[in-house]
Amino acid sequence: QVQLEEFGGGLVQAGGSLRLSCEASGRASPYYHIAWFRQVPGKERAFVAGITYNGGDTDYADSVKGRFTISRDKVMNIVYLQLNGLKPEDSARYYCAASARSDRPKDKASYPYWGQGTQVTVSS
Repeated sequence: QVQLEEFGGGLVQAGGSLRLSCEASGRASPYYHIAWFRQVPGKERAFVAGITYNGGDTDYADSVKGRFTISRDKVMNIVYLQLNGLKPEDSARYYCAASARSDRPKDKASYPYWGQGTQVTVSS
């Protein structure tokens, strides 16, 4: 079992920055692939970024490349998502998720473990 909890959401003006944190717990959690997804009401939950268990490889959705950075503190077992250059269209509830797969999946069905999410709102 893996437990995930997100922190760091809030209200920010366009162009601003936020850092989201995903604290993972559970004996096997350091060995899981972690990803961030986001969802707005009425739309599908969408992949944002992912990082391998050792932090060696990362993936990003095209819409956030160059603005968002995912990283992993292996000692504390926390995955961060740095959000820079925020736009109103980045407003969403952001979720972290864990998968035992090693092929860096981007589909939400590959992630059996989810946090409760944290809200990010970007004002124009």
